Amino acid sequence: MVKDFNIAKTEADISTYAGYVGSSFMLGRALTSIFWGMLSDRYGRKPVIISGIITVVIFNTLFGLSTNLWMAISMRFLLGSLNGLLGPIKAYAAEIFREEKQALGLSNFVAAWGVGLVIGPALGGYLAQPVLKYPHMFPKDSFWDRFPYFLPCFIISAFAFASGIACIWLPETLHNHKSSSESTNSVEALEMESNETNNDKMISASLQETLHNHNGGSIESTINVKALEIGSNEANKDKTIQKDKSIFQNWPLMSSIIVYCVFSLHDVAYQEVFSLWALSPRRLGGLSFTTNVVGYVLAISGIAIIIFQLALYPSVQKAFGPVNLARFAGVLSIPLLQSYPFMTKLSGFTLHLVIIIASILKNILTESIATSLFLLQNRAVEQHQRGAANGFVMTCMSAFKTVGPASGGAILTWSEKHIHSFFLPGTHIVFLALNVVEGLGVLLMFKPFLSVKKKTPS
Repeated sequence: MVKDFNIAKTEADISTYAGYVGSSFMLGRALTSIFWGMLSDRYGRKPVIISGIITVVIFNTLFGLSTNLWMAISMRFLLGSLNGLLGPIKAYAAEIFREEKQALGLSNFVAAWGVGLVIGPALGGYLAQPVLKYPHMFPKDSFWDRFPYFLPCFIISAFAFASGIACIWLPETLHNHKSSSESTNSVEALEMESNETNNDKMISASLQETLHNHNGGSIESTINVKALEIGSNEANKDKTIQKDKSIFQNWPLMSSIIVYCVFSLHDVAYQEVFSLWALSPRRLGGLSFTTNVVGYVLAISGIAIIIFQLALYPSVQKAFGPVNLARFAGVLSIPLLQSYPFMTKLSGFTLHLVIIIASILKNILTESIATSLFLLQNRAVEQHQRGAANGFVMTCMSAFKTVGPASGGAILTWSEKHIHSFFLPGTHIVFLALNVVEGLGVLLMFKPFLSVKKKTPS
């Protein structure tokens, strides 16, 4: 699309302008995600989810009608800022399951999200410029010729519209969102009444024991009663403090958000770089793939993500735990990613096979890290804060992802202009930069930085 806008002076500059389009969406989402999360805590997950889907239908369709760079950037920005879908969806996925089954719910969410990130570009590769690819179905000088990127956007919008209709029957998971203060006061009143009743019973038992025992046992019994009363009051006080504590004072939540943001920066830069690198000509260090080839590579990766997330991830996470699994996936991604530039030495069927396997592995490892961090984040907060917490996660993640496409595209452009450098020539420097970010994320997943909330007895 950016190439057809005829704004890039050289072929290498296309990556930079494409990064601006990708970053505009993340910038819009970064500005409004907290608002949408708080809205879902107050009025429920379902209304925000449906409004987000409506936004996708409208602005994704308009994006396909873009005739210049600024219109494309504007439509992506509006789509990001008015679409508060992801935060409430994450909260929803965590709330429909008990804690021991949350891995299943969030793995389904990440599977759908990961498939969307992969299938979206794949659809674009297959359906963009239909007049050139399917001239017998789409005649020249027709509507499809004037707007060559409308077809994939329209297909995605139609799918989103069908999803919005299905959401009408979606059950609400936030059952107490009309008046949180009133609900809290009622609960506290019941707890106080229950505590007073229990205290009366314990004091009565203590007096009876004192009357029947004239030795030191009466003193010991009274002390035990007092200890029980103090312990009960302290427990209730701790619960109240925990309930009222701000999400910004919740270090298990904040530490997992910071780690997730680092990996998000890496992931979005990788997604931007991979497609542009695969499409770049061999003389610039790319693979010279067509959009169709990139499309089927990403489509196969999407199928693999579905199979892994739905069939394997819950069991793997249960065996290793979310933290250890995320660490392992991060470490394994580093050598895999650094091998990408050497794939340019391959050709034919061997190249296609190797790049498909590498893409599958990279996407599975990426989604394993994301799902594990989602589990830590949702377990670190109570339900009444979950929408706001996930909204804050989306804000931070989107802020980092705003930098990702632009920086990834800019580094790729720079590398293609220095293809014959003595040290780390061409795209070697791009994948090294991606690995530096990945390595930082792996380091932050160890103590004392990453903190995990301990389970408290109910």
